[in-house]
Amino acid sequence: MTVEDRRKAGQPADPEGGAAGAPDAGAGGGTADVVASAEAIRASGQTDDAPDTAASTASKAVWQLLPDMATGSGPEPTPSDAVPISLDRETIRRLERELLGAERTLKRRDIAAGAGVSLLSARKLWRAMGFPNIGDDDVAFTEKDLGALTTIIDLVRQEQLTEDAAISITRAVGQMTDRMVVWQIEAIVEEMVAQRGLSDAEARKTLVSELPDLIEPLEKTLVYAWRRQMNAAVQRLALRAESGLASSETGRAGDEQDAPLPLARAVGFADLVSYTSLSRQMNERTLAQLVQRFENKSAEIISVGGGRLVKTIGDEVLYIAESPEAGAEISLALAKAFSEDEFLPAARCSLVWGRVLSRLGDIYGPTVNLAARLTALAEPGEVLVDSGTAATLTANEKFVLTPHEPRQVRGFGEVQPVTLARGTGTGIILD
Repeated sequence: MTVEDRRKAGQPADPEGGAAGAPDAGAGGGTADVVASAEAIRASGQTDDAPDTAASTASKAVWQLLPDMATGSGPEPTPSDAVPISLDRETIRRLERELLGAERTLKRRDIAAGAGVSLLSARKLWRAMGFPNIGDDDVAFTEKDLGALTTIIDLVRQEQLTEDAAISITRAVGQMTDRMVVWQIEAIVEEMVAQRGLSDAEARKTLVSELPDLIEPLEKTLVYAWRRQMNAAVQRLALRAESGLASSETGRAGDEQDAPLPLARAVGFADLVSYTSLSRQMNERTLAQLVQRFENKSAEIISVGGGRLVKTIGDEVLYIAESPEAGAEISLALAKAFSEDEFLPAARCSLVWGRVLSRLGDIYGPTVNLAARLTALAEPGEVLVDSGTAATLTANEKFVLTPHEPRQVRGFGEVQPVTLARGTGTGIILD
């Protein structure tokens, strides 16, 4: 079954899956409908297979957020009286020079020769960065491009990296910065539309004209965040080196399917209920705000709980934590947060403690797949774990574990789901 088939059937996608389809129409509702409609869909336990009436009711809660979710408060913006901005070629050229750091004066053979590598090696790194192919006669590069290529090549020459590792790291930089830039542009455009009353096209033209004032602070923020994230990764590496591998064997008999994989992690999913049905009732802006609210709340809870958000897949979030206890706290906090949210539907949650393979910023292995399968079995607002994960938490009074009858789970045979609930303590507290 394809990812789209699973979506149509109301089933969560596998970790490698994609998001739901695009919306087509929006629905409106009064202030009194906001809380009541969201509560109604939770009380009914509707799933993505439910009639559209429940989705339509719940979508009113999200629709009511316009424009408050995006801007914090206030009425719909009035159209701007500003003179429309026209962008000429010279404006674009000035912005390009500022972003690229110099004029385009070099061809790709100039770049390869300057770095002392073959044209093939230069093209590999250029493509890994995510840029399109350039013809032999295209004057497309600057001295900054030559410097960047030389920096990467020198790491290989000095045997600090192999060529494969250099290409992989370059691809990581290209993919992450591409997504980051798109995210930043869309966030600023959305804010301009909401705050200034501009059309989408006007906002994009305005952004181009105002971008020179934003380049330096955005660049500084990127470098700052990279250094902090690298430091956090170093601290995690040091902590694991000191503590050894004893904790990674907790609750394991040694014959699990994931035994050859290197990293022991708590893998969790949270999947919004009725997302597919809801999305059919919303216009593009409303759906974007629902997804943004879901992602923002998930990211905050996961980071405060000491976990790492691996990725979001439309209505689903995948995360990991260093210990079963940390993962359990995050799962319970996510289930509670979405059950109590006035505008979002409840979520099905799951958690599995096991081994994973980490590659390209993502995680793979049977542990991830089992967590995805358990999400499909969970009720709205419920957290399910497997029996192995339950065994690692059973002596902890912070958690209450309720086993269920074994179920046949595709790819895993007979699995015993266990409901995870709050015991003692307050759990994760957000400021």
